[in-house]
Amino acid sequence: MKSSNRLFDILIAKRIVATVSALLVIAIGCGAGIWQLNRAEGKIALAENLAARQQMPILNANAAVWSLEEAGERRMIARGRYIPEAAVWLDNRPRPIPAGGAGNTAQAGFYLMMPFQLEGRDEVLWVNRGWAPRNNERRESLPPIETPAGIVNIEGLVFAHPGKVYALGTEGDNVDPNKPRIAQNFDLRRESLLHGWVQAPFILRLEESGVSDGLLREWAPLTSGVDRHYAYAFQWFALAFAGFVFWLLSGLRQYRPGNVVNGDLG
Repeated sequence: MKSSNRLFDILIAKRIVATVSALLVIAIGCGAGIWQLNRAEGKIALAENLAARQQMPILNANAAVWSLEEAGERRMIARGRYIPEAAVWLDNRPRPIPAGGAGNTAQAGFYLMMPFQLEGRDEVLWVNRGWAPRNNERRESLPPIETPAGIVNIEGLVFAHPGKVYALGTEGDNVDPNKPRIAQNFDLRRESLLHGWVQAPFILRLEESGVSDGLLREWAPLTSGVDRHYAYAFQWFALAFAGFVFWLLSGLRQYRPGNVVNGDLG
């Protein structure tokens, strides 16, 4: 009993600062590890939900007024014409690489957001037509792409937005809505106010492949990065374990029963 009390005194009571520091490292490591695991599980659940919703009947944008709750993550077809003069180029977007594909994910470029006037309806649908590389020497130069003229049929997946990136400040109010422009992020509500037209409350990410228009549409799966989250979680848990082991061993080095005389440390 006395031995256990001495062990408690040496490991904890006489090492308050070391104990609190170790607990802090363990708490941070475990908390960050659990957060990384939750992020991985969230991506997997989102991908499973997307796969399930893609199996549902394909929606027709021209047939009805759809809400985001009804159409989100579902396949949709639309018929109409593009409005290229009002395009928005979203900057600092990494090149999309499909699962098992090869390419440089660090290559920066643009997502081309283009309004699509639905045939027979007074409604505009914003379309993410794909990715194009940026000219690193002339950053304001837009990539050459082709836009079909006249009425066309398109198909894709419905999302709330094309994804967001960190941006310093916001786009200025003095923009010409009738000219293509470069922006960091895309705001459906702001575009509606700028143009004064009726818009669908979502965007359509084009899924066409094999079309030579200067844009890439080999979208990465939503589970992309799951392995990285697991690796980060392992590193954080390892840090927590290392903190505990260091605290324990450094304390045990001071606990030597053979050096204890009359109940005191010698």
